[in-house]
Amino acid sequence: MTSILLALILVSPVFSSGAEEEAATDGTSYMRLAWWGNPTRDAKTEQAVDLYTQQNPNVEIELETVGWGGYWDRINTQAAAGNLPDIMQHDYSQIYNWVERDLLMDLTPYIESGAIDTKNIPDSFLMGGTFNDKVYGISLGTNALSVVIDSVALANAGIAMPNTATWTWDDFERIALEVYSKTGVQTMPIYHGDPRHGFENMLLQTGQTLFSKDGTSLGFTDTSALKKYFEIQLRLLDAGALVNPDVAFVTVTPEEGVLAKKGTWIDWVWSNQVKSTQAVTDNKLEIGLMPKMPNPKRPGTYLKPSMFFSITSQAQNPEEAVKFLNFFINDVEVNQTILQAERGVPIPSNVREALLGNVDDLDKRIFQFIDLAGQNAGPIPLPDPAKASEVVDIIRNTTIEVLMKRISVDEGVERIVTQGNQVLK
Repeated sequence: MTSILLALILVSPVFSSGAEEEAATDGTSYMRLAWWGNPTRDAKTEQAVDLYTQQNPNVEIELETVGWGGYWDRINTQAAAGNLPDIMQHDYSQIYNWVERDLLMDLTPYIESGAIDTKNIPDSFLMGGTFNDKVYGISLGTNALSVVIDSVALANAGIAMPNTATWTWDDFERIALEVYSKTGVQTMPIYHGDPRHGFENMLLQTGQTLFSKDGTSLGFTDTSALKKYFEIQLRLLDAGALVNPDVAFVTVTPEEGVLAKKGTWIDWVWSNQVKSTQAVTDNKLEIGLMPKMPNPKRPGTYLKPSMFFSITSQAQNPEEAVKFLNFFINDVEVNQTILQAERGVPIPSNVREALLGNVDDLDKRIFQFIDLAGQNAGPIPLPDPAKASEVVDIIRNTTIEVLMKRISVDEGVERIVTQGNQVLK
């Protein structure tokens, strides 16, 4: 039944309410579910729905799926027609705009009543979908900034693995210099793939944000974090311990990168990139948190949802939608046997624990890292404003210029602040 409905929905951008009218006369509880996907996700979601409807034979769920490219066109067409599905998959970059348009239901009352069970979900895992103290989306998977440390490189230098829950940027710099002096192995520039993330982590610890709340300016005036970000790397560069910028900032495949060639003891990745990063080296990579600033006002780490399920304000059957959402998030059987973290590391701790028996050692360590990140996470910044990509480019290009010593630290700071504010204004 589900697969037939799936095929039918794909040819129609707006769903007809005929089945809903029929449901009213035969006692069936009816709802619609929409997501962007791929063949693997589509199959797993359909199987999860089948399990739910087997357990709840009076429920019928219509499935609507399309790839990312067409998803938002479809869903916005439905919103304009007042015909949104009951549950829609949402993205962090989009959800705040939908909240402001009153298109999503506040899930807080259902959480408070226990209809959506969050007893195994730390508050930090709910922050991404929370706006003005109201929850509008439940995360389906979790991601965090991380460092990967080559355990063999440290062992060769006779250095113990640092406790990354407590280490500081001073600790990082000391280890980088010691590894280089003893082995010649260097340090990759901080988040060389996207320097914005390395700087922003440090900035958040000062209590400031990269962008202002209204997105029309940068969110910081104290530039000490930005200076520190540059100065740490320049000191390592002057000591010969930093991978040369004209190598580090060239885009290559992971297999061609410095880590794969065992030329660095550390690299900087999102936690969902750890598995592909480990695949390029036979040295065991340990996973850790970013270093701490002196006297941080808040954590620099935050949990970024891979995606959400939200219940729309146009939902025709919100009560059934709440029951299904709770099942999808919390049911151990469906997560262990069907979903298997395809959308990311699950947020309930008991579900993660149940999945540990189904995954390999590296996945277990990624799960454990997410637990650690959750214990050390602060609020997630608001979604990027419309012109954020231009600011991100300015940060990357300026970082390269500073580390290539074409401009000074002060000139780099001035460029980012001045040009960033001009773009956003």
